[in-house]
Amino acid sequence: MRTELVTTLKRKATEIIADLESSQESVLITQHGKPAAYLMAVSTFDTLSRRLGILEGIARGERAIEEGRVVSHAEAKKRMARWLR
Repeated sequence: MRTELVTTLKRKATEIIADLESSQESVLITQHGKPAAYLMAVSTFDTLSRRLGILEGIARGERAIEEGRVVSHAEAKKRMARWLR
């Protein structure tokens, strides 16, 4: 991952964004020596968002199991069939 100063971003925004698209490498933007933001290609953000959605679904399922909110396979098929109508 590349690191750039916020002042560099101000001066070279077009170049930095073009590099994002070609290299698919995210850029850490620092301000006063501290991390301030990340820049990433839209395709990278979309991939991360999809993966996060899947992980959140898995976490909800695990919580449901821990809380005993489960149904049999037959009941799940029945509910899905109603939902898909």
